[in-house]
Amino acid sequence: MQSQNPFFDDLARVAGGAMGALSGLKAEMEAMVRQQFERVTASLDLVTREEFEVVRAMAAKAREEQEALEARVAALEALLAEAAAAPKGTAPKAKAPPKPKT
Repeated sequence: MQSQNPFFDDLARVAGGAMGALSGLKAEMEAMVRQQFERVTASLDLVTREEFEVVRAMAAKAREEQEALEARVAALEALLAEAAAAPKGTAPKAKAPPKPKT
């Protein structure tokens, strides 16, 4: 649709061209920021999710083993205290705790 005044038609074309240029500039800026972000994260020496999950599982297993060993040491200390308190020549009544599964 053409208006009575060609000035407004030209102004509309210039505004449309400026909007197209700005949207292109926006896309280019986003690509540059994304590229810079990827470059920075690559230089940070981050671990992958899979590596993190493996180490997490290892830590959970180590924690369980440590808790089992703490319980075993506590039982052995109780047995030792009982043996020290008993008169000489008598055997303690409690059995040694079972070894943890490995």
